[in-house]
Amino acid sequence: MPAHFDDIQVGQVASLGVMAVDPRSLQCFCDTLAPGWAKADGAPDAFTYAAWARLDTEASAGWPQTKRLGVDALRWMRNPPEGELLRGRMTVLAKDPVGPDKGIVIAQHDLLDEAGRLVFSCLTRSIFACRDRG
Repeated sequence: MPAHFDDIQVGQVASLGVMAVDPRSLQCFCDTLAPGWAKADGAPDAFTYAAWARLDTEASAGWPQTKRLGVDALRWMRNPPEGELLRGRMTVLAKDPVGPDKGIVIAQHDLLDEAGRLVFSCLTRSIFACRDRG
């Protein structure tokens, strides 16, 4: 992912990394936050969201993203089973400058399973800093 708003291109795709649906983490999550959920039904929606949030947070740690304005249009397509490897990606849909030093980036985020099928998606709006022009 390019470092600054100026470098980001509409249509650009950035990897958010991969993570497996860890059986121990899934069991702990279900015991604590989704009592009664049957693990045989796959990971609950909230676990899938948390997996995306972790990948997004880790991937964007070095980006000059100064603020997340919103997460919208959340869609859950399937509940991945334990052990499933999830791959995250972000696709830039639009960008709009907001003054000389920052801009808004609108992106679609997807979690895909090992077969490339959509598991979860959402839209985000984020503020990115521009390169220092000084």
